[in-house]
Amino acid sequence: MRVLMLSWEYPPHVVGGLGQHVREIVPALAAAGVEVHLLTPRWMGGTAEEQVAGATVYRVEPPPHSELTDFFTDTQRTNERLRAQAESLFATWGKFDLIHAHDWLVAFAAIALKNAHKVPLLTTIHATEYGRSRGHLAGDTPMAIHSTEWWLAYESWRVICCSAFMASEVQRLFQVPADKCDVIPNGVDASNFQDLEGVDLSAFRRRFAADDERLVFHVGRLVAEKGLGVLIEAVPKVLASFPAARFVIAGTGGYLEHLRSRVSELGVAANVHFTGFIPDDDRDRLFKVADVAVFPSLYEPFGIVALQAMAARTPVVVSSVGGLPEVVQHNETGLTVYPDSPDSLAWGILQTLQHPDWAQARAENAYRKVLTEYNWPHIAARTLEVYQRIVQERAATVW
Repeated sequence: MRVLMLSWEYPPHVVGGLGQHVREIVPALAAAGVEVHLLTPRWMGGTAEEQVAGATVYRVEPPPHSELTDFFTDTQRTNERLRAQAESLFATWGKFDLIHAHDWLVAFAAIALKNAHKVPLLTTIHATEYGRSRGHLAGDTPMAIHSTEWWLAYESWRVICCSAFMASEVQRLFQVPADKCDVIPNGVDASNFQDLEGVDLSAFRRRFAADDERLVFHVGRLVAEKGLGVLIEAVPKVLASFPAARFVIAGTGGYLEHLRSRVSELGVAANVHFTGFIPDDDRDRLFKVADVAVFPSLYEPFGIVALQAMAARTPVVVSSVGGLPEVVQHNETGLTVYPDSPDSLAWGILQTLQHPDWAQARAENAYRKVLTEYNWPHIAARTLEVYQRIVQERAATVW
């Protein structure tokens, strides 16, 4: 089976969960026997064409900076270049069995190719503009993105969502029939953490916390929807009962200066460390040395970072929002707390820090769940089933 995949993110350009998902699903699908051709913009270098674990990756130069205007228009112009490159692939390889698009950012190219070549389009919707803005579609650009998401869902043969929550949101916002949606979760490569078993990370840990301090870790984009404001407000509440807590927040984003300012106002700067960007190796080590990983999102379609913590055998505390409660079962594989509640979040952190044996038992449950339900070969197999269904239905359809 030959599949043309389009994604706005792919290494070395990985911003969030979408990029992490595509990075892992492409080689897993190739290992399952799918001939994957991935098209992506060449944002941060990388070779124009390369073989990656059995798949072929094509990086397309985006428009020059001199032509850039507004984000939505720039996205359309980049899609024109993706479509042009895809046309050359059709000329070289002949027919593709299907097109697999990831989110609205590649919608224009994907839909044009679908209609030009009569190839069925499958879309994975990782998040929605409505959800990211918490229902406030203020301004022309958010409304344009929302409309493009509706259009992409309408044009798609089927839609994959990463959680039941996300499927429900897509069905409600875009009037997508329930029987057109497939729920396939994201995954994690637990071997990244298994390789660290038995490795002495004490010196690495001391870069972030003293031996007698407990390390509370968060990693992700520093944007409002990730609930970092809630975490900062919870810090003094935790320190009042557990002064030996050290908070390490990794990532970059437009919310950073606001967070720094609030930390200073609260007088807790000595206990909060912003690392900025960290490479994946350091992120994995931080997961391993952390006493608890905390994800207090206000909007979260899935939460790959929670899976990463679970794969590292690190206790997790997450807000009960979006797809997170589907990943973390309260009192079984971690703790879920009320969203947008510093008091509830502080309770979850303290419960974990003050009862380490209990918390570690939950972490072991979570690790076993990751190995059985959230491994990439399993997820690739489920994705391949959707591919096969679409191809069979297309063969029986007059287009």
